[in-house]
Order: sequence, then C-alpha cells, then structure tokens
Amino acid sequence: MKKGWIVLIVVAVLLLIVYSNIKGTYNTMVRTDESINAAWAQVENQYQRRADLIPNLVNTVKGYADFEQETLTGVIEARAKATSVNIDPSNLSPEAIANFEQAQQGLSSALSRLLVSVERYPDLKASQQFQQLQVQLEGTENRISVERRNFNDVVNGYNTYIRSFPKNIYANMFGFEKKGYFESTAGSETPPEVSFN
Repeated sequence: MKKGWIVLIVVAVLLLIVYSNIKGTYNTMVRTDESINAAWAQVENQYQRRADLIPNLVNTVKGYADFEQETLTGVIEARAKATSVNIDPSNLSPEAIANFEQAQQGLSSALSRLLVSVERYPDLKASQQFQQLQVQLEGTENRISVERRNFNDVVNGYNTYIRSFPKNIYANMFGFEKKGYFESTAGSETPPEVSFN
C-alpha cells in the first residue's frame, strides 16, 4: 500500500512539473507575442505621425504659386498609398512587412524629391512654418528609425525563444510562428553617387 502512494506522489509531482513548464513557456510566448504587437503599434504610430505632417507641409508649399505641381501631386499620391497599406499584427510575416515598407519607401522618396525641390525657393526655405514642419519631419524620421530598431529587437527575442529547444516543440503545438523583421531596402548598402557637374 505504501509503495502505491509513493508512485502516485511521484507521478503527480512529474505531472505538476510538466504542467508548470508548459504553462510557463506558453505564457512567455504570449507575453513576447504581445510585446511584438505593442512594438508594431509604435512603428505604425510614428509612420502615422509622419503621414499627419504631410498635409501641413503640402499646404505650406502650395502657398508658393510657382512650385512644381507634379512634385506635390507625387507626395499626395504616395501618402495615400502609404496610409492604405495596413498590417494585422498577428500576420507580421516578412512579405507583409516588405509590402508595408515598400509603400512607406515610396512616401520617403516623394518627400525627398519635395525637399530637394524646395532648395530652388529661397522664400519658402525661409518660411518659419516650413522650417518648423521640416524639423518635425526630421524628428519623426528619427523616431521611425528608433521604433523600427525596437521592433526588430523584440522580434529577435521572440524568434530566438520560440526556436530554442524544447520551446520550439511547444511553439509548434500552440501555433506560434516566426515573425518578420524590418530589413534595409534593396540597394541601400551602396551609397548614392554624388556629382557636381
């Protein structure tokens, strides 16, 4: 009779250990997955901040009648495209992030063309409102960079956790999948050629 109780207690202790291990691992995966969602929300928040600044920038530039209309139209269209691409945080696959980044890159290019065009308009460059908007835009670009780095750090921790043994077994059992990173755009490793001809 005593032997039966000892076996029963050992089995109960082993089941408790396995349960605690699975519960702890699962809860950590949920917590890190939610951290990714929060980091992604911050990334989107900063991109939205940039998108919100653009109408003010465009309206300020429109005040200069001889400003290139094609450049302004390009910025407006790129903003519309960038704000139309949304990603569900539960589907942060590399393809989805690349699609989002491509739309944002189009907006960045349009803004760059706008800011280069402004160089030909000294009155516009001297405008206090334009200067303030430009400073805010530069600050937002820095914030975007910081939030993207933070996002990649959180994704790295999550991906490492769910791919480590034996946690990878639990991750597969519960459907936790690897998340995508923000990556640099193709060709960004080569610096642009500057020519003063």
